[in-house]
Amino acid sequence: MTEAAFLGALPVLAFQAVLVLARMGAAAMILPGLGEQDVPASVRLVVALGLVPLLLPVLAPELPEAPDSVGEAVRLMVLEVAAGLWIGGLARLLALALSVAMQMGASLLGLSAILVPDPALGGGASALGRLGTLAAAVLVLSSGLHALPLRALAESYALMPPGSPWPAGAAAAEMAEAGGEMLALALQLAGPFVVAAVVINLAMALVARVAPSVQVFFVAAPGQILAGLALLALLAPSMLGLFHQALQAGWSTLPGLR
Repeated sequence: MTEAAFLGALPVLAFQAVLVLARMGAAAMILPGLGEQDVPASVRLVVALGLVPLLLPVLAPELPEAPDSVGEAVRLMVLEVAAGLWIGGLARLLALALSVAMQMGASLLGLSAILVPDPALGGGASALGRLGTLAAAVLVLSSGLHALPLRALAESYALMPPGSPWPAGAAAAEMAEAGGEMLALALQLAGPFVVAAVVINLAMALVARVAPSVQVFFVAAPGQILAGLALLALLAPSMLGLFHQALQAGWSTLPGLR
């Protein structure tokens, strides 16, 4: 390509690069692992910018040229941001299962007294809930699972080319389905804590029935906390293994990978 031809094509390439950045940047802000709120926004932006030169040479023939009207350019940008948020949001929803399960376990076993602000769960998160958020991010990055949402983003251009109508109904249905899968996985992960809480509370009720003069709650509360921590230490490897398998299976069905 001559210098004149390159300069003539530069405005088109610049607009196409902005389109790719809009989808990748929106997803990079919320993707599990790469898009954690603990990661500075500048680092997440660098990740999104690094994806643009990798994808642009492959996607350029399929991307639209710069439109003549500002309204059409804005419409294309909004659709690209929505597509990135959709795919990133689907991945983020399922990754919340571990945080929700740990928060449930903390509430059931008396470990929710210490509140730790967490970007995923809010200001009322427990220390265990915060641990679940950090463990999910470490697991995603260390196991290479973060590559699945990135592949889904790259392959999504075949499913949703820039400028195509937004599938509002399908997007809303998939978000609702992902939310249901997240809650089901969280309940499955927190199942042992539910059983332990029922057993402990039944034992406390029997002791209170047999010895009404004993302050059962004050006597049993430290033991309940110790039992919860011991149960967490015992089940943590299997919980992380189940969570890893669920993430791999769930993210394999993201839009663009089906």
